[in-house]
Amino acid sequence: MKKRNIIAALLSVFVLTTATACGKSEETKKDKSDKKVVKVGVVGESNEMWDPVIEELAKEGVEIQLVTFTDYSTPNRALNDGETDLNAFQHYVFLNEEIKNNGYKIKSIGDTFISAMNIYSNKVSNVSEIGQGAKIAVPNDATNEGRALKVLEAAGLIKLDPNAGDSPDKTDIVENKLNIELVEVDAANVYSLLPDVAAAVINCNYALDNGLNPGKDAIFQDDVKIYTGKNYVNLIAARTEDADNEIYKKIVEAYQSDAVKEIFADTFKGAYIAAWE
Repeated sequence: MKKRNIIAALLSVFVLTTATACGKSEETKKDKSDKKVVKVGVVGESNEMWDPVIEELAKEGVEIQLVTFTDYSTPNRALNDGETDLNAFQHYVFLNEEIKNNGYKIKSIGDTFISAMNIYSNKVSNVSEIGQGAKIAVPNDATNEGRALKVLEAAGLIKLDPNAGDSPDKTDIVENKLNIELVEVDAANVYSLLPDVAAAVINCNYALDNGLNPGKDAIFQDDVKIYTGKNYVNLIAARTEDADNEIYKKIVEAYQSDAVKEIFADTFKGAYIAAWE
């Protein structure tokens, strides 16, 4: 009798333990299945601006995984084909060209920043000090040179045909009172000309690479308001069919925050300018 009682007690403990273990197992499975993973395609390794976004979405059970690409041609294909859920590496001009050339079913769901193209100089501390016949170095590719011209106009150094929009070229210069001479070179080489010219319009990545602080060293700073449209505004893209996804909207909202702006100013030294305001 005692033996049967002992066996019964042991069986009860076994059943209870098994049930509890099964319960925990099912709960663990449920927790894992409830956790949403969002893969975001990015280019390069400097993506600290995503840290506060990752932290904020984690509070809602969303894990953001950054998928790093080393080139600019792959991220949109990966997004279109479902290998990633979002991407954040390009501006509107690039996205529109990719859609036109490849037929991708993707679109912007939120603006992020513009990469600052500032004016720098080793010879003057203010654009007002630039004199007659000054040489100014600018990138020679169509996109970057157009932006450089817009920046020079905003600085009061030239005037452009207003019909040229955000992508002017040299023929759109309608006023050049200082007879400024543009020295056109590859964007990567503009910095090297600083000792030889009055000033130079330099892309933020090359400015940073060469030890410049875009927020402090520029004699004139780029601004979102310089441009009439969004051509040079970077963005977060999604597949067109997922554009209204509520989680993706929360990701955009978390990105468009003061925490991210602080990282633009501190970590990236003002190289990126918030474009959502």
